This record gives sequence, C-alpha cells and structure tokens, in this order.
Amino acid sequence: MTARTTPSDRAVARHGWFQALATVLGGLVAMVVVAALGLWAAGATDLPAGSFPKVVAATVVTAVGGTVELSGDAGALAGTEGGLTVMPLSVTLTGALLIGWGFLRPLRHRAVAGTPELAGWIARFLALWLIALLALACTARHTFEISLGEGALSDLGDLLGVRPEVGFAANVPLTVLVGLVWLAGVLLLALMVARGAPLPGRLLRFHTTVRPAAHAMVQLLLAFVVIGLVIALVVAATRDHPSETFAVILLGLPNVVWLALTIGLGATWNGRVDGPFGLPMPKLLDEVLRTPDVSTLDLGTLAEHDGRVWWLPVVAGVLLLTVAFVMAAVAPPRIRVWQHAVHLAVALALTVLMVCLVGRVSARLGLSVLGIGDLGEGLTGQVLLDPQVWGALGLALLWGLVTGFLGALLALLLRRRREKQHAPVSAGAG
Repeated sequence: MTARTTPSDRAVARHGWFQALATVLGGLVAMVVVAALGLWAAGATDLPAGSFPKVVAATVVTAVGGTVELSGDAGALAGTEGGLTVMPLSVTLTGALLIGWGFLRPLRHRAVAGTPELAGWIARFLALWLIALLALACTARHTFEISLGEGALSDLGDLLGVRPEVGFAANVPLTVLVGLVWLAGVLLLALMVARGAPLPGRLLRFHTTVRPAAHAMVQLLLAFVVIGLVIALVVAATRDHPSETFAVILLGLPNVVWLALTIGLGATWNGRVDGPFGLPMPKLLDEVLRTPDVSTLDLGTLAEHDGRVWWLPVVAGVLLLTVAFVMAAVAPPRIRVWQHAVHLAVALALTVLMVCLVGRVSARLGLSVLGIGDLGEGLTGQVLLDPQVWGALGLALLWGLVTGFLGALLALLLRRRREKQHAPVSAGAG
C-alpha cells in the first residue's frame, strides 16, 4: 500500500513557511518588547539619542547566546578595556516558550511524525531565524563618548585633547552560529518535553523514559520562575524604587531564581560586584557580592544578611518531591522505583549544568589616561558570577536520587491503594 497525502497534509506543507514565519516573528517581537521594557525600567532610556534601539538589539543577541564585544578608542594617550558575558534569561525564556509553542502547534494531536517531516519544520525555522539573527547582529552596534568626570583626570583629558569613546558590537559570525544552535536546542527540547508532541517511530521508546524526566525539570524551572515573580511583584508594590524590581523581572528573573535553586541544593558560586557599573539584581545579592575581593555565594553567606534564605532548601525539596511524584504517577507501572530515581537524578544534574552555563556573568568596563586613576574613578565597573560546577552537579545527583526515589515510592503506594480499592468491584463484576 502506498501512503496518501490528505488535504490537511497538503495544507500544512503549503502554509508551513507562513506558520514558521509567524512563529519566528512573534517570538522575536516578544523578546524585543521584554528587553525594551526591562532596559527602560533599568534607566537605559537616558542613553544618548539613537542608541536605545541598538542596546535593545544587543540585549536580544545576548539572550540567544550571541556575543557582544566591547571596544574603546581614546587615542594613544589613553586606554579602555571591557568585556560582557551575560544572558538576560527573562528575554531568553520568553522567546523559547513562544517559539516552542508555535513549533509544536501544527504537530499536535498526533502520536507519530516522520523524520523528514520534523526535519522540514526545523529547517524552516532555522532558515527564518538565520535572517532574524543577521538583522539583530548588524543592528547591535554603537559608540558612546565617555565623560572623564571632574578633577585631575578631567583636567588632564582636556589638556591632552582626549575624548575617550567606548562602543559595543555583536560578533556576527559567532552570534549567527550560537543563535542557530540555541534555536535548534529550543525546538528539540520542545519535542522532548511536550507529552503530546509526535516523535518518529524509532524514538517512541523515549516517550516513557526521557520525556517524563525532561517534563519534570521544565515544571521545576517554571515553578521557581512563578514563585520568584510573585515575590518580586510583592516587593515592587511594598518597597521604594519599583522600577529596579521590574528591571530584574523583565531582564533577569530566571537568572536570580535558578541561581536560588542551585544554592538551595547546596551549590556554591563565586562572584563580585564593583563600581557603579552593574546589572539588575536583588539588593541581597548586591550586598553579598560587593566586597573588595571575590566573594563566596552560598546558603551560609546569604544567611548572614537574611536568615530567610534557609527556606531555599525547603522550597527546592518540596518542588523536587512534587515533580518526582507527578513524573512517577504518569509513568507506566513497569518502570521501577530505582529507575525513576536514576532518571530524575540525571535530569536534575543536566538541568543544574545548564543553569551553571547560562547563569555565568562576566562584565567589565574601564578607562585610564596615562595610567592615572586606576582606570578612572567612576568609569570602571565589574560584575562577576561563576559557579563551582562539579560540586553543584554532585549535589544535584544526590538530591535527584533521594527525591526521585521518595516520589516514585509515594506514587507506587498510591497506585497500589487504588488497585486494592477497585479489586472487589472487579471481582464481583467477573
């Protein structure tokens, strides 16, 4: 028998490019809007005229893993240096959720999809995303003139005719490459996580092993974002400077709450905040990290400033146990308790590794005139945040094994209780 294409199949093929275009544009516009509102709340509208749209484009570029390079030009008598590595994960998450949803929408209500069909859909998205990346990367470039402030440094600059400039520009080839990998990862993750998404016949065996654990991790990450959003909105409504809180929400809420997840599991990060050049972050993090040397960021150091951080392990444990129970409750009975524990442990370790990779922050800007001023007081700043990866992964494996085992055991006990309750009814009917 030969397979026949139905009118609906032909319609999907005909309108596939339109659907992919609508999804890519919708996701891109949403990312631009979130980035613009976040930068507006952070005070970026005070930048020189004409630069705000370019800063927004640079923010979206970094949100998809692209690279923005800082450069300076102050002539032969002055020097500038800088670098920026940070992902505004609020913007990243917005684009990933919308594009992932749009990618899965035409594939819903089906159990199996051929590999060529899925490859065709992914190719459409990647081709359109390539155009969007090129446009963003070419837009994300600008140069600012830096004021030398007041005092001896300013007088020396006026005497020598030094007008230092600092600029940023997206690395186009690297941005395109990493941005395409980012989108491919989003699409594959959407197929992996969504329970109703179709898979090729050869991959259906992963439906009962990989998908439940992956779905549980997405639930865990989104639960932390929702909890963080509620807390941030309460803070914005009850404290001064709500714009700073909204800047955190719109630019870096997942950065903060997923950092809190890893710290709640016992992980340690190292970091430092120096100078007026900073990134939107809660006051507690700024207090811990604003030290002369690199600081240790963990439950102990945070608790010295706010004892409420001891709730982080409790929240992490409760949410992990919840997603473990749900994962085991919907899984086939043939999967054993220890298998659930292993699946959750591996999934949690991979999730923590992802958070460690995307949560790194490295930002520095400095200026010096003939070596005077230690790069210029008020003109230098640094933000660093770096995880101790191996310790975080080991703790994630331990937490995953324990909560995965307990959650699966609870689901097994509940299943057996239901079977006992229905056993007399089944026997009487027989």
